[in-house]
Amino acid sequence: MRSPTTEQWDQMWLPLWPYASDELWKGIYRTNRTDALGRRYIEANPQAISNLLVVDIDHPDALLRAICDRHGWLPNAVVENRANGHAHAVWALLEAITRTEYARRKPLAYAAAVTEGLRRSVDGDKAYSGLMTKNPVHDDWEASWLTDRLYSLDELAGNLTEAGVMPPASWQRTRRRNPVGLGRNCTIFETARTWAYREMRHHFGDPAGLYTAISTHVHLLNAEFSEALPVNEAECIAASIHRWITTQSRMWADGPAVYEATFSTIQSARGHKSGQARRAASAIREVLQ
Repeated sequence: MRSPTTEQWDQMWLPLWPYASDELWKGIYRTNRTDALGRRYIEANPQAISNLLVVDIDHPDALLRAICDRHGWLPNAVVENRANGHAHAVWALLEAITRTEYARRKPLAYAAAVTEGLRRSVDGDKAYSGLMTKNPVHDDWEASWLTDRLYSLDELAGNLTEAGVMPPASWQRTRRRNPVGLGRNCTIFETARTWAYREMRHHFGDPAGLYTAISTHVHLLNAEFSEALPVNEAECIAASIHRWITTQSRMWADGPAVYEATFSTIQSARGHKSGQARRAASAIREVLQ
């Protein structure tokens, strides 16, 4: 007879062939679901979606931080290290967030912001990648099962806003240079997307060459992270950017002549605006002198 905790975890935890490990420093290895449930650490989410938001709380009072002052939005589970009180807190989503090349980017960015808010609410580890989590059904950990409620992102965001820890809209532009968790996916996409709009001028009539360039750039960006995204997830980002440019972008459809004319117009407008700013600053300095 399986324990109620295992049954509850089965309802929330979706990977069929997850990464798993008993000692992270020895490496992580993909295995079947049954074998993974016997390991101390397991992959939190499947490759293509995220339905669990996990925060790493490196404090001896991790459980207290996770449950204090959050009536109605408790984590589903808090998985503690008995030796030092550190824990992973897990919130399960009502609707999973897609991370494939066909994913809409706004929900993914929204989920990244909500995860950051949850981290701030407990002063969680900024460097936690969100890939591996403590296995709550393993005997080495102390798992506290707090609720079977599934949360919407809006519900969590509303509570985080009320608590004063939800990141502002500008967070996507001002976050630290080396984001983790879902933020890695969003950062790579936005950076590579902007780069690809300029790179396309070298690949008109050569969509395969454009894809190769985008893919190479995405993997270079991914390699800069201390814990990179899985290769297939990075490839999905490249495919998503390439698919949008070659099927939706007017710049691609209109061809090189229109692109160059548009690019020249934009550069001219930026130069004019920059010149105005410099002249205004110079005038202010003269007045102050």
